Amino acid sequence: MMKWAIKASGVQKKNDVLVLGQSGASGISAFRWSKAGFGVKYASPATQYVGTRGASFNSSGTVVAFSHYISPSPYTSISAYPWNNGFGTRYAAPATLPGGSGQGDVCFNSAGSVVALAHNVVKFVSAYVWSNGFGTKYGDPATLPGGAAYGCKFSPAGTAIAVSYAIASPWVSVYAWSSGFGTKYGNPATVPTGVGYGVEFSPSGSAIAVAHDTSPFVSVYPWNPGFGTKYANPATLPAGNGNYVRFSPAGNTIAIGHDTSPFISVYPWSAGFGTKYANPATIPNVGVLNVNFSPSGTEIVCGMGGTVSNIAAYPWNAGFGTQYSNPTLAIASTYGITFKP
Repeated sequence: MMKWAIKASGVQKKNDVLVLGQSGASGISAFRWSKAGFGVKYASPATQYVGTRGASFNSSGTVVAFSHYISPSPYTSISAYPWNNGFGTRYAAPATLPGGSGQGDVCFNSAGSVVALAHNVVKFVSAYVWSNGFGTKYGDPATLPGGAAYGCKFSPAGTAIAVSYAIASPWVSVYAWSSGFGTKYGNPATVPTGVGYGVEFSPSGSAIAVAHDTSPFVSVYPWNPGFGTKYANPATLPAGNGNYVRFSPAGNTIAIGHDTSPFISVYPWSAGFGTKYANPATIPNVGVLNVNFSPSGTEIVCGMGGTVSNIAAYPWNAGFGTQYSNPTLAIASTYGITFKP
């Protein structure tokens, strides 16, 4: 029996599902996942919006949500499905829709009681009560993000929400969260140098990282709560515009997907950047738009914007292993990557 098969008891292994959000009509793809890499592809949702960007499971792995920048009427920008060894019937759209296309992250808080979306116009971030479906939309932040939002993440404790964005400095805003958006925290003393495409809290909640489009392409700060003094840049910078940043589940590794070869840069992390790990033997073939670690931290997956291969996955053990064989995917950019917890 293959490692990714369902156990005799009928209970799935915890981290045997990988879901991708893609541009174009392909939209959403889901695969069984094992230490051997990609397994059998699940059936696509019966009803889905196209042009998917972000993808996120809730903490219990029973719901998966997506952001969209193309969709038919009603123009929802966000969708969600039950997950039970496959996609269930799509939940009804929110009663109050987001104000624009979902061009970035979608995220749940750790309790699974709130789902939030980064989008491109009007208020730039929307959050909803979640209880087996979309509930009431929370009020907008009193101080809005400065422009079209790409990144959106709750802190591990669920007491803050961070949004990274374009148009205007400081490129990242963080708000206290307690049943809604609270007061915006002060800006970092040293702001990121350009458009904030990705934002991420470390698993302990003691650091916050921003991937951005101008050198040094990634900025990381202590978080306590509020921005501390920016950590020193890595000795070897990412090679181009930072599109996404992710900490490993253990918090001892930080990965940045970027636009210039080798397209992925990974560093040890311990209250600062360590020496950059060697590039994978087979580097991604084009700019990496998203990166994620498996829940065990033993694999790393890169989503790319390409017409030849739009995914690259590797074993991870304090360094890249040999790239896994790719599944057959539609020709579309892979923006969203989420593992079932």
